[in-house]
Amino acid sequence: MENLWTFLAHSSFLGSEPVQTALLVGACAALVSAVIGVFTVLRGNAFAGHALADVSSAGGAASFLLGISPLLGFLGMAWIAAFGMEFLGVRKVRERDLATGIVLGAGLGLSALFLYLDVTTTSTTGAAVSVMFGSMFAIPQSLIGPALMASAAVFLLVGLLYRPMLLTAVDPDLAAARGISLRWIGLLQLLALGLAVAVCALAIGAVLATALLIGPAGAAIRLSRRPAQAIFWASAIALTAVWGGIWMAYESYYWFSGNAWPVSFFVVTLVFLFYLAAVLVAKVTGLSARPKPVIWPHCEA
Repeated sequence: MENLWTFLAHSSFLGSEPVQTALLVGACAALVSAVIGVFTVLRGNAFAGHALADVSSAGGAASFLLGISPLLGFLGMAWIAAFGMEFLGVRKVRERDLATGIVLGAGLGLSALFLYLDVTTTSTTGAAVSVMFGSMFAIPQSLIGPALMASAAVFLLVGLLYRPMLLTAVDPDLAAARGISLRWIGLLQLLALGLAVAVCALAIGAVLATALLIGPAGAAIRLSRRPAQAIFWASAIALTAVWGGIWMAYESYYWFSGNAWPVSFFVVTLVFLFYLAAVLVAKVTGLSARPKPVIWPHCEA
């Protein structure tokens, strides 16, 4: 094992600084998306996650115009969208989705404007591709620290609000009866989701961030009967998809005669395959036919 690690550590793959940065930032994106993604899917907020990811592209595009960190741009716009959706949204699913759709449309309009200005008024090249689809091997090392801090904030928030978030996700009426503020929990969850979206958008782009937020969590929930199990499997799936995608993108340079394929493509493809596998396993083992577990009032792990 020691010889294997020595070989990997000195190989061209792990010896490359862009690869090291991609692995660290990718791990942050995978883990935060898995943790918050489970609560997002349980709560039925997959569309909200998709909207935040797409709207964050406006912040990413604005960051190129203003010359600021793209992580700040993604995060700022995701949080503005989160406040907007919570302000406009109500508990009825139809009206909540309507509010989300309105915010999504406005955000995409801003994204189109900022990307147009990027192209016409600055010397920035490749801004649209970086914002929408990511460029993991081009992430500067200076963003590792902010990505780690954003991830730590998500883990801290989920750790502090684990039980209230879980109850509001599976039984909002019971949560309200127990005195839990659905509005505040919903807002805090959207803010945590915004943090996760920002890290994911930095890694694989705003358009494809939804796959990392929803795919591993959806697959894990199909295979699990307890929240902790779902979080564990979602983390394992997301981390495998991201690190596997980075390795495959790196190796694709040799597969296709010097024309490397993007990391985002491989990550999203692996997430899709994992989800299909989870659906098949759930059907074969009968997991999909079993009733959902009772996870409150004891909130069993």
